[in-house]
Amino acid sequence: MALRPSSIFALFLFVFSGSVHSNEDPTIKTMEEFSGYPSQTLLCGSHSPSSLSVDKETLQNQIDELSTFSDTPAPSVTRILYSEKDVSARRYIKNLMALSGLAVREDVVGNIFGRWEGSESELAAVATGSHVDAIPYSGKYDGVVGVLGAIEAINTLKRLGFQPRRSLEVIMFTSEEPTRFGISCLGSRLLAGSEQLAQALTQTFDDKNVSFIDAARKASYATDGEDLSSVFLRKGAYSAFLELHIEQGPILEEEGVSIGIVTAIAAPASMKVDFEGNGGHAGAVLMPHRNDAGLAAAELALSVEKHVLESGSVDTVGTVGILELHPGAINSIPSKSHLEIDTRDIDEHRRNVVIEKIHQSALTISKNRRVKLSEFKIVNQDPPALSDKSITKAMEAASQELNLSYKLMISRAYHDSLFMARVSPMGMIFIPCYKGYSHKPEEYASIDDIANGVKVLALTLAKLSVE
Repeated sequence: MALRPSSIFALFLFVFSGSVHSNEDPTIKTMEEFSGYPSQTLLCGSHSPSSLSVDKETLQNQIDELSTFSDTPAPSVTRILYSEKDVSARRYIKNLMALSGLAVREDVVGNIFGRWEGSESELAAVATGSHVDAIPYSGKYDGVVGVLGAIEAINTLKRLGFQPRRSLEVIMFTSEEPTRFGISCLGSRLLAGSEQLAQALTQTFDDKNVSFIDAARKASYATDGEDLSSVFLRKGAYSAFLELHIEQGPILEEEGVSIGIVTAIAAPASMKVDFEGNGGHAGAVLMPHRNDAGLAAAELALSVEKHVLESGSVDTVGTVGILELHPGAINSIPSKSHLEIDTRDIDEHRRNVVIEKIHQSALTISKNRRVKLSEFKIVNQDPPALSDKSITKAMEAASQELNLSYKLMISRAYHDSLFMARVSPMGMIFIPCYKGYSHKPEEYASIDDIANGVKVLALTLAKLSVE
């Protein structure tokens, strides 16, 4: 009779107390061949993937408590890099890591690491995590699910008596959001070894003219000088990196699918544009004589939309997220305008074509409206990242073991995983969120959906940790 192929998660099906006897047992040998797991990593026979137990009540309470560290009232959350509330949230995360028995450390910019030592700790660890900083008036699930959920995934495995071969490490990344210093994924970019960013941060200031270094020092980081290169990780420092995240889009909820398995993260780019005109009195300067920087900005904003649609792909998107006029009075013609533009695509070349078209439009608008294009700066122009196929396969298998519906999908929002992919093989798990809402107080994910994501994460971590 032919043997039916075993689940890759056979570690939850058997227990073997003696390593000498287990090596001699032909049944165990067969199971090891099918599962790919050494016998000492397997758990007791009463455990199966369906017995994974997430402490939903505690996890929801932690999400709710973390949301109280906010500079704006509930239900909104505002938690800006190195602010008092951010420092309090960091302290909260470190405490939870310690309570879970993780060895906690921080680097000089405040990336926080909590490690569960494996039985072969000299091997490259498997890492998972996300961020907890929050843009003004946002919600309480973005990033947070991937940090608190990662800690709970570790706790879930510990409750089952699982022992990893490779160490498992939870990471809370510094400043995934660009709110304070205009740099997204600051912590993960540095971990990925961005020397350009490390140098730029020594001369970077926020809108209150506080330098990055001074802000970091006030939060008790960067205390040994301005050299941030100690943050850099060598390629292969982790054997894999996983991130659990709310989808931030409506697809999973609309289709009734429990789990999204990310195959690629779109390539983001951002630009800063400044026009300068002459300004003047809104009543006294006639229309033919105007050099209106505000209208130049408005025309460029419409050009962004035009060029994105011209790409012919639904995967190409563009957003003018900031448009500021000076002096900002109803009876004054704008003498200066400032735009910040975000473009993204899973196809790097197609996105770059859009950027060049936007630049050409800015030059043409400047000439036709007789205003000065004083700045057109590409702030970042990152390549897309592909998920590792072995990781996505493990996530698919985990979803199947748990009888959870899933689909393969692209992340059009960028995440710390985009940059961790430069360090190690990467994969992401999405869960549904209400109407796809994110970056607003109405952002919501049910605790059942979160628990499903935690279970898939836990099983995938278990598999990768014994490889």
